[in-house]
Parts: sequence; structure tokens; C-alpha cells
Amino acid sequence: MTPYEIPLSPSPQSFLISLLGVQYRLTLRYQATVNAGWTLDIATAAGANLVCGIPLVTGEDLLVQYEYLNIGVPLYVATDGDLDAVPTFTNLGDPARLYFTTEP
Repeated sequence: MTPYEIPLSPSPQSFLISLLGVQYRLTLRYQATVNAGWTLDIATAAGANLVCGIPLVTGEDLLVQYEYLNIGVPLYVATDGDLDAVPTFTNLGDPARLYFTTEP
């Protein structure tokens, strides 16, 4: 599998991305509460929500429990230097990164 980084910045954002030839809208928000963190919403290109509020946790495929959506790729979060470090408000995109992988 080859990992591909999805470029992010440390601010709330929404953008279109093509995964296996299908366009999705990814929206990232920071929840400033106790045990705060970044969350991910995935929608169709037209804006219909598929899944909302996925916490950006490290070390696991973020989409494993949503296989029924047939997105077809796993999404992972990793932080440079400490793969288990949780993304903070200021480090999303560098050094905390979001990746997807495809089968060769």
C-alpha cells in the first residue's frame, strides 16, 4: 500500500477530494471542549452528509466502522516523531497529518 497525504492546515476547513475516482467533501472542525479535538465530516460532492463527527484519533483506520459507505480507502492520522500523539489545535497538517492508502 502507498500512503498519500491529504494536505491540511491548523484551521477549520472544507474541501473536495477525489478518492478512487469519487469526489467527496471533507470538513474538519476543532471541538474546543473538555477532551477537545479535531473531527471529520464526509459528504458527497453535492453536500449530502455521509458521516459526521469522526474524531481524528491516531493509530486506527478512521473509516473501519463505516465500511458500508464503500469509500474504499482507509484514512489514518499520524504525527511526525510520535505516531500516537493526538493532533492539537495548532499542529494539524504539520506535524499531525491525515493519510489515505490504496492497494497496489
